[in-house]
Amino acid sequence: MTSETAPRMTEAALEFLSALDEPQRSQVAWDFPSDDERRRWFYSPTDHGGLALSSMRPAQQRLAMKLLRTGVSKPGYVTVSTIIGLENVLDEVEGWVASWERERGRDPGLYYVRVFGDPAGDQPWSWRFGGHHVSINHTVVDGQVVASTPCFLGADPASSPLLGPHLLRPLGAAEDLGRELVHALRPDQLALALLSPVAPVDLVTGNRTVVSEGDEPPHLGDIWRSRFTDELAVRVDTMQADAERLLGLEPDHIAALRFTAAPRGISAVELSVEQREILRALLDVYVQRVPAELADLQVAKFAAERDLDCLCFAWAGGIESGQPHYYRVQGSQLLAEYDNTQRGTNHVHTVWRDLSNDFGIDYLARHYAEHDHH
Repeated sequence: MTSETAPRMTEAALEFLSALDEPQRSQVAWDFPSDDERRRWFYSPTDHGGLALSSMRPAQQRLAMKLLRTGVSKPGYVTVSTIIGLENVLDEVEGWVASWERERGRDPGLYYVRVFGDPAGDQPWSWRFGGHHVSINHTVVDGQVVASTPCFLGADPASSPLLGPHLLRPLGAAEDLGRELVHALRPDQLALALLSPVAPVDLVTGNRTVVSEGDEPPHLGDIWRSRFTDELAVRVDTMQADAERLLGLEPDHIAALRFTAAPRGISAVELSVEQREILRALLDVYVQRVPAELADLQVAKFAAERDLDCLCFAWAGGIESGQPHYYRVQGSQLLAEYDNTQRGTNHVHTVWRDLSNDFGIDYLARHYAEHDHH
């Protein structure tokens, strides 16, 4: 199974923890499971919980990034590092004025690490790395990584200029392969896949701890650790209203986009061989964020034709480049969700979730049941 990854995580977590002083350790090291906190996760520029990179010495920052690397693939690590760097770009895009109730609203130093439980012990433990547009979560039980979701990556700007001219697009494949698949559909197939002609303002499932039947896209103010008051609350409400107005989002669109446990859209059963290959490549963009042996376990669940048949692909919004759009790939357990509607369709959110085992909940329940039984 995950024979190589878990020991690397353990070693890196212990090295990081040993480099901290006591005040720092109190921010990082929490008991396991502490689920009220462990299962809270964010992708907004809010306090993600833990010790921020800006509160670490350079040597400690290096060890934090070393721990992060054990939980992501090489392309995943490069992508996360790029997303962090985009905070400087976003600051310039916004005219250096965003505050979000802190000294610097767009801050590459505000990415947080927290460890739950003792990596050196024989009991379950977990860790996370998160900040604006990044949420990496791993759970380890009996020396195995049993959960690697939720796994969120976003990019704002989604596309920005490099010298050349070339474009920096950290999540370009998630956009391009999704659009390639929707373009490959025949008109009758597209009619099945299209949930709504208008895309939602954000991911339908948001940053909910548990995804449930009937979930609708959350209000932008609800994806922070706590609700804003005064001027910022008004600003966020205005952002929400402006975004909905620009999209032309109506209640019937939102109703059509609600999450349902039964996957909606076009089933992979109804796709051609060529279309299925695009779907496989799109799935790889999500699951290959994590180290190869963890990704292989996920891919194996859908590698067989009959397993891929359980997946559905759904789309909302326009299908041409530059048009606000949304899609999701869903099976009985897997959910990959994507949205690009904000900031003139240059602000991407993507998430990969395991609907029954986010944060290792299903695995842990079975583990504890077996432990009690014995």
